[in-house]
Amino acid sequence: MSIQMKPARKLRVHWPISAETFHRAAGGDLDALSEDEGVASLLKAVEQFQDLGDFGNYKHVFESTVGFEGFTCAAGATPTLGVVGERTISPTFVFTTYFDAMLPDDAVEGFMHQLAGIHPWELPVIELTGPVTIAAHAHAGSPEGEAA
Repeated sequence: MSIQMKPARKLRVHWPISAETFHRAAGGDLDALSEDEGVASLLKAVEQFQDLGDFGNYKHVFESTVGFEGFTCAAGATPTLGVVGERTISPTFVFTTYFDAMLPDDAVEGFMHQLAGIHPWELPVIELTGPVTIAAHAHAGSPEGEAA
């Protein structure tokens, strides 16, 4: 196998989950994530964009963790969870994937707007990096490789 390095951008989305989903997933029950309505809607949305998580022979590739988000809502906020002025801790599913760094801005804006539109938070935590370098398969006759 021949490996080459390729420029990509990283997309990370923090998605709230229920305490039950968190406990099940942390305990090794991975079906908890696909059974969570919010996570299922996130994964369905991501699958609509063929460029996200495209690693050649592997499609819709992502990494995830479960953890917590903490925040305090300020005056003027309309929180989905929590109360203005009080610290809130939310169990969270963190979804990370990659896409080709040369993807046109309109395509990137398309999936960013769709993810923000279905996210339950008033202001979702969605991170988008500049170019990073990832490993890709180098295929004979294909100078670009096939990843991200």
